[in-house]
Amino acid sequence: MILDDNLLNTFITLLVVIDPPGIIPVFLVLTVGMNRNEQRQTALTASCISFSILIVFAFAGMSILTTLGISLGAFRIAGGILLFFIAFEMIFEKRAERKEKTVEVAITRDHIRNIAAFPLAIPLIAGPGTISATILMASKHHGLDGAIATLLVAGGATLTCYLFMILASPVEKIIGGTGRSIVTRLSGVLLAALAVQFVADGIRTLFSDG
Repeated sequence: MILDDNLLNTFITLLVVIDPPGIIPVFLVLTVGMNRNEQRQTALTASCISFSILIVFAFAGMSILTTLGISLGAFRIAGGILLFFIAFEMIFEKRAERKEKTVEVAITRDHIRNIAAFPLAIPLIAGPGTISATILMASKHHGLDGAIATLLVAGGATLTCYLFMILASPVEKIIGGTGRSIVTRLSGVLLAALAVQFVADGIRTLFSDG
């Protein structure tokens, strides 16, 4: 069955890693001066680029790992550690500071015309953590059902980001800075637990393969 617990867990993991509420202030800063249509176009372009990146790594990620001689167990452990680091940043609000610095770099380097690609698509949506989670998801789902599952999860995650971006202004007014901080920290705790599970699964895989 396509919509199983693993698929749901992966979808939740992607959303937690991406942290759509955390993208709102970044999106608003980057699109200052744009009209409504331009904001929508920027959000759509960023979402499409992110979706394409996730699909490429979902279907080619395992081949890349095999070529490099990296076992799935080792990658799960590395991915879990990476996700735990992201969770740590979210809980202690370090990630927000890093996002602000990323925005400053984009502005100072005159990348405003390409903000859909950088920094929105890469690294805010399709960052290392998201790519790692996508590859791990693809490794658990095979065949036609697996391909459909991958498309659904990646599409659902990027669609959620798109909705948050086009609704950035009203959502920001509703939840405010405090509400966004609470959501981000709670998501960080959840992501930390998922990261530990990734590491545990990776260790189990390494021992079983050995």
